[in-house]
Amino acid sequence: MKSFLDQNFLLSNETAITLYENYASKMPIIDYHCHINPKEIALDHKYDNIAQVWLGGDHYKWKLMRSRGVDEYYITGDATDWEKFEKWAETLSKAIGNPLYHWSHLELQRYFDYHGVLNKNTAKEVWELCNNKLADSSMSVRNIIKKSKVTHICTTDDPIDTLQWHKQIAEDPTFDVKVYPAFRPDKAMNLEKPEYPEYLAALSKASGIKIDSFTALKEALKNRMDFFHSRNCRLSDHGLDYIMYAPASEETIAAIFHKRLENKPLSPLEILQFKTAFMLFAGKEYHRLGWVMQLHYGCKRNNNTSAFTKLGPDTGYDCINTYAPSSEMADFLDALNKTDELPKTIIYSLNPADNAVIDSIIGCFQDSTAVNKIQHGAAWWFNDHNQGMRAQMTSLANLGYLAGFVGMLTDSRSFLSYPRHEYFRRILCDLLGGWVENGEYPQDYDTLGEIVQDICYNNAIRYFGF
Repeated sequence: MKSFLDQNFLLSNETAITLYENYASKMPIIDYHCHINPKEIALDHKYDNIAQVWLGGDHYKWKLMRSRGVDEYYITGDATDWEKFEKWAETLSKAIGNPLYHWSHLELQRYFDYHGVLNKNTAKEVWELCNNKLADSSMSVRNIIKKSKVTHICTTDDPIDTLQWHKQIAEDPTFDVKVYPAFRPDKAMNLEKPEYPEYLAALSKASGIKIDSFTALKEALKNRMDFFHSRNCRLSDHGLDYIMYAPASEETIAAIFHKRLENKPLSPLEILQFKTAFMLFAGKEYHRLGWVMQLHYGCKRNNNTSAFTKLGPDTGYDCINTYAPSSEMADFLDALNKTDELPKTIIYSLNPADNAVIDSIIGCFQDSTAVNKIQHGAAWWFNDHNQGMRAQMTSLANLGYLAGFVGMLTDSRSFLSYPRHEYFRRILCDLLGGWVENGEYPQDYDTLGEIVQDICYNNAIRYFGF
């Protein structure tokens, strides 16, 4: 029997061990999609205790605690940080099969040199150990990033953001990690939201363009894209409920937008038509700028109305949406491709049933402008566990070109989440090692090592143009 979380964790054969130790473990990290706060990097923030860095804003952990029946007082309520941590330790102790069990213990090992097991009996010991470590300057945000061998971070930023913290980081000669913004214009697209007029006013102010038409909206967004580009933005990101494709004439879109400005009700079709026009415009602009377009879809959000009313969005009440028809995704990409304005694109579905769909679609739009110009994004959110990662990579290998994959991201709000890359890399090496050991690929370490290191780091450097 293997020991818990030993040096060969998740590596089930000799080929996997060799690939991980000699190739994957040596590579730095690009975190090209996350939700960490650039202000905390700029100010080199330090945390008072482990609960702040572990539990603050982490809806993965919140959801698990609710499943165990923990009262909300200890999750997002007014309990002390110690009380929240204690409840998390009690919850984690029986979270068998959940990636949070592995991630949490990897983080304890890598950052705090704690090789025990966190549970209700060890909670106080771990609390004191972690807090003593966090009090040291070596555990400031910047030092955590450096310790994790991170070279590039792409945050997620609204078009109206001033990007002042990115500027401050870029101009600081004492910190050489590249921290770039990523353009997330969801609020500019979601015209059905009640707060849309207020957002347009903010976007008008940020761009200096009065938004009184769809044409003006596009000009305002182009203004902000160019500003983001000047701050080294090279990626966009879109959170979509599902992929829509309902094309309409320019006159129709102009009329729909005018109706919204007059606060008149819109039909579901009109909303889809507007969003289609918005995404086509955005895709063409990303192509102009040489950006990568990320499409995250397949999520049904804020399902618990009572909880949403009390706590707001991104608090652990979202689920997988099964509606993601392949024809609409294919038609959307084709519409951009027909005018030679299809940017490099990464497609992520929250529904694991879409793996083969995505891999069959992306093969229709590859060309010589980039290796895997259209990417099947890493297993995401409800899928970034052992089986989910294996399923995503196996599907990509079966139907496409796994060697060109840009690899893992954290999609996290925590600076302690970088061991997720280690978790991914161990799974990658075990997957490839299993194929080799089964006689499905030769034990050619020169080629295998290059594939592993490319997926871990090099492909992303080339793909994003960093």
